[in-house]
Amino acid sequence: MNPALVMLSVEDGLRKYEIGEALGVALFVWAIVFAVLFIIFVCIRVFGAVVGSATKAKEPAPASPATAAAAVAPAAEADSGEEFSSGSLRLKGCDEKTAAMIMAIVSDNTGIPLNELIFKSITLVEDK
Repeated sequence: MNPALVMLSVEDGLRKYEIGEALGVALFVWAIVFAVLFIIFVCIRVFGAVVGSATKAKEPAPASPATAAAAVAPAAEADSGEEFSSGSLRLKGCDEKTAAMIMAIVSDNTGIPLNELIFKSITLVEDK
């Protein structure tokens, strides 16, 4: 047997593969592995999109800040017969309507319900 041929071949007990054949088989197996990984990736993306759309469908659509401010006040009164107060709010240079709008915007941007936020003071800052 030629020693150069033995060095360039792989033996698996059943048959001798030339180095070109062995590389071809290795590349084919790698291609299969990456194809399966890609299929798993696509399945995960599709499943995530389906679950995400189902979750978004269950959540109510976010309202505009003006609607949120208007809807929060009657809802708070309707929930309980008693009035809830978390302290006093000091307004410096702004009216109650502007303060309500600011509170609704903060609640909407942070995702924290308005009844869980506590505002100590709201100060109007003039542009210079």
